[in-house]
Amino acid sequence: MRGKRVRGRLTARLPRPYMPAMARLEEQIAHLTRTVDELSEVVARQQAELDRLTRRVEMLMMREAEREAEATGGAHFGDERPPHW
Repeated sequence: MRGKRVRGRLTARLPRPYMPAMARLEEQIAHLTRTVDELSEVVARQQAELDRLTRRVEMLMMREAEREAEATGGAHFGDERPPHW
């Protein structure tokens, strides 16, 4: 049993009891499609933000390493006790 397509909807030749169910399914598919599109946009924005933050962290780590190397002339450890202890 094949129906003809009119504006993306399957019509005609479906027995009457199936018509409301088909309309519900088409509505659900439209809703799910919109939701997937919205979530895809959210994921794309989050990926862009992650990329930006990753670049900033890398830059800050390099800047801090340079500053430590210039200040002490060697490696510095955060848990190291000062010499007078």
